[in-house]
Amino acid sequence: MKLGIIGLPGSGRKTLFEALTRFGSDEATQKPEDRIGTITVPDKRVGILSSMYTPKKTIYAQVEYLLPYMATFTKDQKKEEPAWSTIRTSDALIHVVRNFKGYGLEDPDPFGDFRSLDEEMIFLDLMVVEKRLERLTMDTKRGRKINPEEQELLNKCLEMLNNERPLRRDPELASAHVLKGFTFLSAKPLLVIFNNGDDDDTMPVMGALVDQEKCQVVRGKLEHELSQMQDDEAQEYLKEFGITDSARDRVIALSYELLGLISFFTVGDDEVRAWTIKKDTPAVDAAEAIHSDIKKGFIRAEVVHYDDLMKAGSHKEAKKQGTVRLEGKTYPVRDGDIIEFRFNV
Repeated sequence: MKLGIIGLPGSGRKTLFEALTRFGSDEATQKPEDRIGTITVPDKRVGILSSMYTPKKTIYAQVEYLLPYMATFTKDQKKEEPAWSTIRTSDALIHVVRNFKGYGLEDPDPFGDFRSLDEEMIFLDLMVVEKRLERLTMDTKRGRKINPEEQELLNKCLEMLNNERPLRRDPELASAHVLKGFTFLSAKPLLVIFNNGDDDDTMPVMGALVDQEKCQVVRGKLEHELSQMQDDEAQEYLKEFGITDSARDRVIALSYELLGLISFFTVGDDEVRAWTIKKDTPAVDAAEAIHSDIKKGFIRAEVVHYDDLMKAGSHKEAKKQGTVRLEGKTYPVRDGDIIEFRFNV
């Protein structure tokens, strides 16, 4: 899972990136290049399972945050710059919007700033759609066979984009398999982070936008300072400013929610591991997350939910209580399931 961080100059996207990844501001930050931070997804269940099974290895899920070289992200661009091309590889986007005052800065305009960059993504997608539709029209005139489904879906995109509506407003259209190769920017799931000042944890007035988008307030500068502290010092800092969870934990949780992801676990003497899959993934496809051979030779999945295991105290006791069960290929895996796949290749 990779999320790209975008935002206008001065929005604090670099500050947020460093707060999430705990990179110091002196770590190669002056180079004009993209930065990727791979971070461990905090999940206390993994730690508890590890203490129960004492495996040789404990592996947490991971998430990547991409901070592209942002010098090319400016208002009113007329063509796609390299930074946008980099962002197209992301599974979702985090749009950082300035909502703090500062010396030499204009008063924040979160709604205007958000719309500015969102309109840019709509414009860039519109160029892609128009170019492709022109090509399909030419192919039709030349008697070449085209995919009518692709043309129909692109026309729907054209209508939405011409009406200045991002493609993510229509999840079915945005996720259409036929359109996947176009990597539309406005189709990507979006998390809006309002970067507030140290003493402000209120959501700015954004009208219907707050209902249309997944939004979160973060006090970026404060959270950046927090990320550079030792854990015990950070806990005191959290209490002082009335923060229950760090931005890191909140943004990771929202990233999972945004993409509809869950975690299931495999346990044993060799390894306790968290695996990330889409919600409601069938057991046979969840098996493929581990290895394609397990999917190919899938027989059954032995499943016990984490909560049931904790109540029972052991796998043996959970079996006695009837909470360990065998499931088939179509079983929709739930967040917190502990699974042993039975297969034969």
